[in-house]
Amino acid sequence: MRDKRPVDELSVEELERILAIRKREERQSKLQRMQRAGRIVEAPASTPVTSGVPITPSASPPSSTTAPVTAPAPVIREMSPRFEDEPEFASAPAQQRQFWRSFMNQSLLLIEIAAVAGLVFLGYQMFLSINNLQRETASAVALADEQRRATMPTLAPTPQIRLSEIVLPGGHVFTASGEVQFNFAEVPETLRGLVETEILRPVISRPQPTRETALELNIPKLNIETTIVQGTDWEALKLGVGQFQNGVNPNDAEGNLVLSGHNDIYGEYFRYLDQLEPGDEFYVRTETQIHTYRVTESQIVEPNEVWVMQPRVGAVATLISCYPYQVNDKRYIVFAERIA
Repeated sequence: MRDKRPVDELSVEELERILAIRKREERQSKLQRMQRAGRIVEAPASTPVTSGVPITPSASPPSSTTAPVTAPAPVIREMSPRFEDEPEFASAPAQQRQFWRSFMNQSLLLIEIAAVAGLVFLGYQMFLSINNLQRETASAVALADEQRRATMPTLAPTPQIRLSEIVLPGGHVFTASGEVQFNFAEVPETLRGLVETEILRPVISRPQPTRETALELNIPKLNIETTIVQGTDWEALKLGVGQFQNGVNPNDAEGNLVLSGHNDIYGEYFRYLDQLEPGDEFYVRTETQIHTYRVTESQIVEPNEVWVMQPRVGAVATLISCYPYQVNDKRYIVFAERIA
């Protein structure tokens, strides 16, 4: 039964086999035509076939007693092509090819399985290596962090409550002998022990000024032109006008620049602070520029109204002094906004 598959589905071996069959059929057809035309003579079946021993001619004529020597009959060999699909050739070679094909397929399958197993093993080893590397890295980081922590200085003890959270700066009283001292009466009795050390502790060093630190205050209306001390503690206000340490600089886009000064001791810088009115201007100079502030309002508050030092909207300033003059049981507050 002929194979009815299209040519593009046949293998090279199958195409070669079909071509050989076609050539064999054409050869056999040609031989048949030549036999019918009498162009091929078949040898008699009784013709003896001798071994191909060459006959050496003799110079003398054969005697009558010598048996006649017959020439060897030509050996007619089949000249038609033999093909692997013929019965005598089809069995063994086909089985051998089938065996080798099966052997090669199984060998390739084993090679593929071994390759997949190798890839899986490599992946597993890589996974283990990554996990080991991560553990070693984490251990090294933890050790380095522990070493850095061991070299860090311990934090200095800080008071539980800051004085600025309880009372506004500048409070003071006069003793019977005319001396001036901090007004402890403004601090609630239950909190005096917590802030007493902060009040009496001397300040060893103050923040170093930067290019943006407030350096000088100028209030033309009050004829004030003085440098600014960093801090509003008792010792700082002995030196002049002090800046509350809330981290605000004059050039900041947001923040409350708080300045405080005495009104009747240590220079009396804010003696006439109550004369400032809305619209009056004053100036704060830094190393890089001069900022202009305009007064918006003023208030008289209690010493514990620390909210006046809290941030407000925009860049603002707050001036604080004790009030009234030589009584000092209140605070006079001037609010201003930065306009340049």
